[in-house]
Amino acid sequence: MMRGYRTTPVSNSTVSFCGTDNSSAYKVDNGLLNNGCFLDALGLVPHVFLLFSTFPILFIGWGSQSSKVHIHHSTWLHFPGHNFRWLLTIFLLFVLVCEIAEGIVSDGFNQSRHIHLYMPAGLGILAAITSIVYYHNIETSNFPKLLIALLIYWILAFVTKTIKLVKYDEHGIGPRQLRFCITGLLALIYGLLLGVEINVILRRRYMWFPQSTEVKPPDDLQDLGVRFLQPFVNLLSKSTYWWMNTFITSAHKRPIDLKTIGKLPISTRALTNYQRLRKAFDTQREKGTGPLKGSRWIWHALRQAFGGPLMLSITFRFVADLLGFAGPLCISGIVYHISSDNHTVLPPIKLLGMHFISSEAFLANAYVLAVLLFLALLLQRTFLQASYYVAIETGIKLRGAVQTKIYNKIMRLCTSNMSMGDMTTAQICSLVARDTNHLMWFFFLCPNLWAMPVQIVIGVILLYYLLGVSALIGAAVIAVLAPLQYFLATRLSRAQKSTLEHTSERLKKTNELLRGIKLLKLYAWEQIFRSSVEEIREKELTNLRAFALYTSLSIFMNAAIPIAAVLTIFVVHVNVHTATDFDLSPAVAFGSLSLFHILVTPLFLLSSVLHSTVKALVSVQKLGEFLGSAEIEIDHEPPVQPPANNNSSIKSVYALQLQAKLVNRKNKAKQDVNRNFQQEDQELSSQEEEMCIKIVNGYFSWTQGCPTLTNINIKVPFGQLTMIVGQVGSGKSSLLLAALGEMKKISGSITWNSLPKTDSDDDLSIHCMNARQPPGKRGPVGYISQRPWLLNGTIEENILFDMTPSEKRYKEVIEVCQLQPDIDTLPQGDQTVIGERGIILSGGCGQRISIARALYQHTNVVFLDDPFSALDIHLSDHLMHEGILKFLKKEKRTVVLVTHKLQYLPHADWIIAMRDGTVQTQGSLKDIQLAEPELFEQWITLMNRQNKENSTELRRKSFRRATYSTDTLATEDDEDSSVGTDEDSLRAELRHRTTIPWSSFATYLRAAGLLLLPLLVLSQLTKHTLMVAIDFWIAHWTSHVIAASTERNCTITQDCEFSHSSYLQVFCVLCVLGIVLCLVTSLAMEWTGLRVARELHCILLRTTVLAPMRLFETTPLGNILNRFSTDTNTIDQHIPVTMECLSRSTLLCVSAVGVISYVTPVFLIALLPLAIACYFIQKYFRVASRDLQQLEDSTELPLLSHYSQTIQGLTTIRAFRHEQKFKKKLLEHTDANNISSLFLSAANCWLEVRMEYIGAFVVLIAAVASISNALYRQLSAGLVGLGLTYALMVSNFLNWIVRNLADLEVQLGCVKRVNSLINTQPESYDGLMTPAQIPAGWPKYGEIQIKNLSVRYDSSLKPVLRHVNAHIKPGQKVGICGRTGSGKSSFSLALFRLVDMFEGQIIIDGIDIAKLPLQALRSKFSIILQDPVLFSGTIRFNLDPERKATDKMLWEALEIAQLMPVVKALPGGLDAMVTEGGENFSQGQRQLFCLARAFVRKSSILIMDEATASIDMATESILQKVVMTAFADRTVVTIAHRVHTILGSDVVIVMKHGAILEYDEPDILLDQKDSVFSAFVRADK
Repeated sequence: MMRGYRTTPVSNSTVSFCGTDNSSAYKVDNGLLNNGCFLDALGLVPHVFLLFSTFPILFIGWGSQSSKVHIHHSTWLHFPGHNFRWLLTIFLLFVLVCEIAEGIVSDGFNQSRHIHLYMPAGLGILAAITSIVYYHNIETSNFPKLLIALLIYWILAFVTKTIKLVKYDEHGIGPRQLRFCITGLLALIYGLLLGVEINVILRRRYMWFPQSTEVKPPDDLQDLGVRFLQPFVNLLSKSTYWWMNTFITSAHKRPIDLKTIGKLPISTRALTNYQRLRKAFDTQREKGTGPLKGSRWIWHALRQAFGGPLMLSITFRFVADLLGFAGPLCISGIVYHISSDNHTVLPPIKLLGMHFISSEAFLANAYVLAVLLFLALLLQRTFLQASYYVAIETGIKLRGAVQTKIYNKIMRLCTSNMSMGDMTTAQICSLVARDTNHLMWFFFLCPNLWAMPVQIVIGVILLYYLLGVSALIGAAVIAVLAPLQYFLATRLSRAQKSTLEHTSERLKKTNELLRGIKLLKLYAWEQIFRSSVEEIREKELTNLRAFALYTSLSIFMNAAIPIAAVLTIFVVHVNVHTATDFDLSPAVAFGSLSLFHILVTPLFLLSSVLHSTVKALVSVQKLGEFLGSAEIEIDHEPPVQPPANNNSSIKSVYALQLQAKLVNRKNKAKQDVNRNFQQEDQELSSQEEEMCIKIVNGYFSWTQGCPTLTNINIKVPFGQLTMIVGQVGSGKSSLLLAALGEMKKISGSITWNSLPKTDSDDDLSIHCMNARQPPGKRGPVGYISQRPWLLNGTIEENILFDMTPSEKRYKEVIEVCQLQPDIDTLPQGDQTVIGERGIILSGGCGQRISIARALYQHTNVVFLDDPFSALDIHLSDHLMHEGILKFLKKEKRTVVLVTHKLQYLPHADWIIAMRDGTVQTQGSLKDIQLAEPELFEQWITLMNRQNKENSTELRRKSFRRATYSTDTLATEDDEDSSVGTDEDSLRAELRHRTTIPWSSFATYLRAAGLLLLPLLVLSQLTKHTLMVAIDFWIAHWTSHVIAASTERNCTITQDCEFSHSSYLQVFCVLCVLGIVLCLVTSLAMEWTGLRVARELHCILLRTTVLAPMRLFETTPLGNILNRFSTDTNTIDQHIPVTMECLSRSTLLCVSAVGVISYVTPVFLIALLPLAIACYFIQKYFRVASRDLQQLEDSTELPLLSHYSQTIQGLTTIRAFRHEQKFKKKLLEHTDANNISSLFLSAANCWLEVRMEYIGAFVVLIAAVASISNALYRQLSAGLVGLGLTYALMVSNFLNWIVRNLADLEVQLGCVKRVNSLINTQPESYDGLMTPAQIPAGWPKYGEIQIKNLSVRYDSSLKPVLRHVNAHIKPGQKVGICGRTGSGKSSFSLALFRLVDMFEGQIIIDGIDIAKLPLQALRSKFSIILQDPVLFSGTIRFNLDPERKATDKMLWEALEIAQLMPVVKALPGGLDAMVTEGGENFSQGQRQLFCLARAFVRKSSILIMDEATASIDMATESILQKVVMTAFADRTVVTIAHRVHTILGSDVVIVMKHGAILEYDEPDILLDQKDSVFSAFVRADK
């Protein structure tokens, strides 16, 4: 109640509809319509009609004629004008509330209560709510005929309000009276609603028309799998996210998964938005006169495709920001009106027996201002959340469209860019993962770019209105300090970028360490590589310190700038303004404080928005460069499956290739794309139709410079086996890829002929795919790369490769590839999920799965690129005979086989011999024997083929065995338990959805140390106590100003100046202390996070490096790497920020509730239900948010994995013509990730709307209670302003508490996972002997004695070696052979103590190796593994990481390994760079480098574990002789696939089931015809 009017006390007994203080109240002498009370009574008629006509229908029910289509009835918007109707109804409710308030305020001037002033409006509110509920039920039931009741209601209401408005005008009541304005607005709203109703009749034709309009439900709602209903629900549910209630609460009962969230609506699917983006791109291309360059055209396309929703978001933001200023203005008005008697408002006038007040008088009532503040807050928060949601939804749509665009580009990408290192998989994945997210967040923050200037201008104007010139000075302080904030943001961005560079380098090193951990342990180099990682980590921590410093300074500035600005303003104000117009009253002080909170926010956001803008500009530039990269020709796409997206013109293949670096010839392009070539055979032109592929005068290159392949003239006959042979680096693999279109064709012609028609075509299903193949166009090719490429999926999915399942064919392929024993060992059989590179499979098993894929597919042509390199001789022979010579021959499929196994040449129908990038000769074996007798004799020498058929038959009868690698499973006996462990570990990691235990928080805090933690807690508590003290002092100060002014009863002639000096001094001291503590708390929090990051990573790296090999064999590499990447990044950068925000929000919220309760203790009564509501909201939200965040992360991993596996298998995908199938999978992965993101965004909005509404109720309750206390209990105006200012901030604090609590729970999961890896039991590196006790030069002789040795991979597993006894004399050459799983590799690993030697002992040169420290033991031996491992760095580093060898020794090792010419040809020689994984060298060359590495160490014991599997037989023969010469006086243990490589050994050991089966000299064993070794030799010939 405003103080300016003292109303007459009213007795409770004088209550009547028209009041009793006016004797003429019920008189109608001048006509009924001239009686004001009757006019109000007349307004009751429409409301009573509606209530009585609709309630029976609402509560009794009616027969529904809803659509027969099964849809979501509660969400289907049937009728036109739906949103407009809802907006008008909401506005109607607001005006009716104002009418009630006006009636109550004006009734205060009457001697008795006039119920007619507000009762009709109250009934109108009930009728308006009933009308919208009634309409909603009719709409969702699709029964429009019942809308007739609403039509009548709108007519009656419009007529009655129009009559009332006319009568008011007749009696001189005009716009200066508020009731006239309200009546006019009501008449207008009812008229508009009547128009909406008439529009429904005209559009739906449900009455007065012979036939109604049929409406088809949206396609989305006919699909019950669509559960994201935001686009379809009514406006109220859309703005409050009411439809999410069931979803949020159900998450508490069962975890949210992809099935729960369902599918995306059509409008938000990636394909829909990609088509919109593609259309915009096409439009930009049509506008351009030449090739599009730069990034501006991309911005124009993005604006065209997604600019509309963004403008809607900006509009919502403008409205929200304007409504946001209602808070400070209302607070200022409330405090002003309760702190002084106000006589400036015009008194009410009395007409028609009623009092009419002006709008000024209405707004002078403090209670009215409180209600208006409440309503303004509700609307402001609703529009703000609507703006946020529209922006983030648009960003998510944009991200999905751009990701799809990138993927379509990948499918056409010229992959030589990647093979030459100009474009890496990591760069493309970064484009997908990071840059698309940068664009998404830019669109989310974009409305701020437009809203912030308006917000700042209006804020400064209002501050000037309250404070005068001092406001401009305060704004100037903020404006001066804002660039400092921008400077900090720039520095923060640089620090983050620099940190990211070091992080990428650290992850690269960590990835190499983990991938090569077996080699590093065997060579005792793990500490060297660990030191390398730690060195990069130190650089990263240096940047993290800068990042933490700038982050803490940024947090400090956010907190300190408002304090500094307020301090400056108050100091200037009390010294400059002495006039009463700008006196420092509570209204001025707390109104300006609230305005500062609004004004500071956009200035602080400015740095973040500009930072996001810069990131988006860079990302679009990178996107433009990627989209402009060279493409392959796509005109070969088969007409059966045309590409869905053919929007871009074909790019030249040559542009990017000419910029790449020239490297020596090698088998490079394993992941490239298929092309169509035409071929003419000059020598056999008469037999053209019999040739499948013909290349004439072909010159092909990967890059600028000399051609990789020169003068290629080849032919591949239909339905026959063609073999390509040659030495390492001769161009065999390149020839296959050239035929597939993966290389740049400089000149020549390539032709693919269609399959000739034969009588048996009808019986061969494989021919159907090429039935419509155009002449010269290539059909699908079953391509197997040299390195196996596997999908993330089950074994069955890898083999079927999206083909129609055929049980008979599937079983036949499994049998041919000998996969059944492997499948039997897996706990889930062929349904076992394998990773991107077969993380739980050996290389041999992965290769056989790839072969099985090619065999199963119905392709006429099969390309096999050295498929036997990872297989032992038995598997190779079986696949050769059963798979190629029998299975493929039976189906008359054309097979091109690249191989080093020359013993298979007699089976070839056609042979192509490669040498130095050209065709040395071609023809049948007999043709080559006649034409190239020297070459033929060389082959015969290498093959040594005698009695092949008999030995092969013997092998097929004798050697059927399990084929699971000892890298994962040691023997046939322990396979089940071992694989079970692997699979359990994998499933446990992928299904981790349990609640995060708070013990992880304790782990995090313990890592912070005992010094920082108390400092952190104490500084936070002290800081927030000071913040509250500052505000209390302002309240105390300003209240004394008002009190002094009132007590002195100042006149113009008196000295009324108030002494501010003492108050100002205390205020300055408090503000300075507050600023200092803001700095201390921000620094303490960031330094705590930095210390935790250092400690946890250091322990994690040390534990991982020292962990036993079993950990790496049973845990997917990706899981371990995630601990060092995602989890470490979260611990480094995210948890400290989340903890700081959570602690600050919690303490601020507690402070606010405490202050409000102190000012108005009655607030504690209302606090209980609000607290209960908050508890349940956060309880349900946290569970749903955690599940959705985990679901978003878990769906992002398959998406990124799909990109990486597509890039790695690009050649295979395009060879098989599976582009469209993979694009479809991409859309599925993208939609799954986007639906998770959309639900998470909707859940966040659901929370924020509810917390904002609770905050609005807190403001309303605090305002009403404080106004009442001020009016009736003399509460000081300063405390009222303090309480309202704090109440206004509660909703923001509540939001951030719950959001940050949910985020922290998810982030603590990273701590838990890291801690679980830290708890891994390390290897026992210490020994009974110290390094000083080991004799110098040990082992000097290389004598190995093995006594009763039993070995196992883990204490829970069965032995892999049982009671083995052997004696290897000094300098002996020992060969070990046996089938897979026999224990060969376990035998060699036991020498390094890489497995658990639980029984027996190994004595080397008189010392039991169990007594030696592991580092000392392993550093004395050399080993060459089957899988070559190279690290990024120089050739020198790869050969000698310890830096002990001289250049002479390194060149000598390279010469032994036949690599000296290759290395000398490279720029830099020994300092030439090796790319990650050695990708710039061929597989064979990488193996040779590993041989050279072993030669550099020159230890007295050398173990060669199937080290020559990837080397051609000629090179292998040379190496064997060199090894025998270079290591003539040293002990060499050779584990061989090719048994002929150990024929020159002194002793041969044949193993089976972990025991030595035969042990003797090779000649003696060969003489024993029934010996296993002799069978091996015969099989290998």
